[in-house]
Amino acid sequence: MNSPRRICVVTGTRAEYGLLYWLLREIEQDPELQLQLVACAAHLCPEQGMTVEQIEADGFTIDARVEMLVAGDSRVAMAKSTGLGVIGFADAFARLQPDIVVILGDRFEMLAAAQTALLLEIPIAHIHGGEITAGAVDDSIRHAITKMASLHFTATERFRRRIIQMGEPPQRVFNVGAPGLERLRRCPPLSREQLAAALDFDLGPPLFLVTFHPVTRGAEESLAALGELCRALEQFPDARILWTAPNADSEGRALRRQIEQWAAARSDRVLLTASLGQQRYLSALRLAEVVIGNSSSGIIEAPAAGTPTVNIGSRQEGRPIAASVICCEARQGEIATTIEKALAPGFQSLAQQTIPPYGSGESALSILQEIKKIRELADLLTKPFHNNSCLTGNPQ
Repeated sequence: MNSPRRICVVTGTRAEYGLLYWLLREIEQDPELQLQLVACAAHLCPEQGMTVEQIEADGFTIDARVEMLVAGDSRVAMAKSTGLGVIGFADAFARLQPDIVVILGDRFEMLAAAQTALLLEIPIAHIHGGEITAGAVDDSIRHAITKMASLHFTATERFRRRIIQMGEPPQRVFNVGAPGLERLRRCPPLSREQLAAALDFDLGPPLFLVTFHPVTRGAEESLAALGELCRALEQFPDARILWTAPNADSEGRALRRQIEQWAAARSDRVLLTASLGQQRYLSALRLAEVVIGNSSSGIIEAPAAGTPTVNIGSRQEGRPIAASVICCEARQGEIATTIEKALAPGFQSLAQQTIPPYGSGESALSILQEIKKIRELADLLTKPFHNNSCLTGNPQ
C-alpha cells in the first residue's frame, strides 16, 4: 500500500490561517494524505496575538515552527525577516520531506517559503495568484511566487487568465473561487448578544469593524492616512468600533502604537484586539453596519456577508470590486462622507443583495481534488512555458 502523500501547508498570519482552515480540515480527513503544518512569523509573535495557540486550540498539530520576525518596523527588518525565514524553512522542509508545499497569498513570509521549496525541488501549489494590489509590495511578491509555483488556484476566472498570460500552462491553473467565502459559509455565526458577551463589549448598533494595514508601496503615507481615518471616525460618536490590529509589515508597529493611543482614549466605545479568532471575526463581519479600512477582507468576504465596505486608499487597488464596496481616498472628509453613504438604508439594502465576484464558497475540495489527480507530484517540477497565441509568431 502506498504511503500517504505529505501535503505541507505554510501559514504565517491570522487572516491567512482562516482562509486555509477548511483546506487543512479536508487534508486531515483524507486517508490518502498526510497533513504537515508549518507555522511562522506573526503566529509565533506575542505582539501579534500568539495566534499559533488558536491553531492548536482548533486541534491541529504544528509540525514545524519557523521563527523569522526581526525586531523593527522598517523595510530592512522585513528583508532580514525574509532571509531568516529561508533558513528556517530550509531546516523544516529538509526534516519533513513534503511531497508538495501549499502557499496562500503574497506576503514576505510566503516568499521565503516559496524560494526555499523551489531550491529544494519541492513542487509548490499557490492559492490566490493572478491578482493585483497596486498599493502593496505584496503585488510583486504574488507574481514572483506564481513563477515559482507549479499548480495555481485562483479566486476568479480573470485571475486564472492572467496567470496563463504570465506563461503558466493552462492545464495547471484552476479557478476555484476565494477560500474566504467558504470560511464564511461554513462557520456558524454568533449572535450580537453572544459576541458582545464573548468580548465584554457593547456592539451597538451601529458597529464599525475596522482594520488598517501599512501601505507598503507608492506615495501614500500610512501614518498620515491612519490619522485621517481616526479623525473621520470622530464624526460618528455613537458608533461602537471593533478594531483589529495591523499586520507585521514595515510600519506595522508604528501604526499599532498610534491606534492603541487613539483607542485607549475612547475605551468606552473602541475595542482594539490583536486577533478575534475565526468565528468571532466572521460574526463581527456579518453583524457590522460597515467594514472600514484597507484589508482584503473588506473586498472579498464582506460583500458575501452582505456588509457594506469603505475601502480606503490604494492598498487593494486592482481587485474586482463588488457593488457593496465604496472606495475613497485617505482624507478625513471623504472617508466620513463615504461612511455616511454606506450607513444609508438604501445602501445597506443594496449590500444585502450584492453577489460577490469571488466564487460560491466551495474551494477546499476543488483544490484537493486537483492535487490528488496528479500521479507523480515530482513531475510538476518540469515547467513548460505557455506561449499565448497573441504572442506567438516570428520575431521581427
